[in-house]
Amino acid sequence: MLKTKYLSILGSALIPLCLNGLAEPVMAQSDISDQAAIPAPTYADMVDLAEAAQLVAHAEIRRQIEVEPERAPGLLPGFARLYIEAQTMALVAGSAPVGESLRYLVDVPLNAKGKPPKLKNTQVLLFARLVSGRPGELQLVGKQGQFPYSAVLTERLRPVLSALVAPDAPPVVTGVRDALSVRGNLTGESETQIFLDTADRSPVSITVLRRPGRPAAWGVSWGEIIDQSALPPQRDTLEWYRLACALPQTLPAAASLSRDTISRQMAQRDYAFVIASLGPCERNLR
Repeated sequence: MLKTKYLSILGSALIPLCLNGLAEPVMAQSDISDQAAIPAPTYADMVDLAEAAQLVAHAEIRRQIEVEPERAPGLLPGFARLYIEAQTMALVAGSAPVGESLRYLVDVPLNAKGKPPKLKNTQVLLFARLVSGRPGELQLVGKQGQFPYSAVLTERLRPVLSALVAPDAPPVVTGVRDALSVRGNLTGESETQIFLDTADRSPVSITVLRRPGRPAAWGVSWGEIIDQSALPPQRDTLEWYRLACALPQTLPAAASLSRDTISRQMAQRDYAFVIASLGPCERNLR
């Protein structure tokens, strides 16, 4: 009766909700043993989710109803699509108005018995957008927009959220515009300037300095002034993310402004040095 009542309430609205991406696969578990299977989000994962989300909410699931597979287009094998009703516990981030009750669709993996997990009374952390014209209805972001709530995850997330809204937040880097390498007066002395493209066209540049008898050094300048004393960004900061998760692994040939072969090779070498120093942009969520 409950399922029939649910379908009669939503009627034909269910299919548009699914097609709008509200039910992308999410790892959500109902007991401690299952939670070990949930990959811990990396710093890059958290930035990805936070940037895609209109809001981040702490909620408690109050009701779940399984959607019949024939009414769940795109459902992956081994997953069930659930209609969730939840109560808002707190708005962690976002300025959008959120009511006490929330509704959304989520795909969850089936348990060993081939059944969806029982999520009632489970507290979750949601990365979502509001659905226009449907008060209280959410669309989860990405394939993993719902996580079991934990204080540890929330504390890891707070610096990410603060960095994204800071007045001096670094711009979104979209690629490499130009690179120029010049030799100095001394043997082994050189300087390479790498100018980056950004979404809002604000200037960002990387400087790589090599001096005889010293290790190579580099830094990034977030502004018009090129600061040769600038330092590399610390790992797992928004500045690091903007570079490590956006720059191509090799210097685009079209970006090199140097005409002679040696200078072009120097620029490629110094760019590779920067990429190696940044390290990989690791993600656990796909």
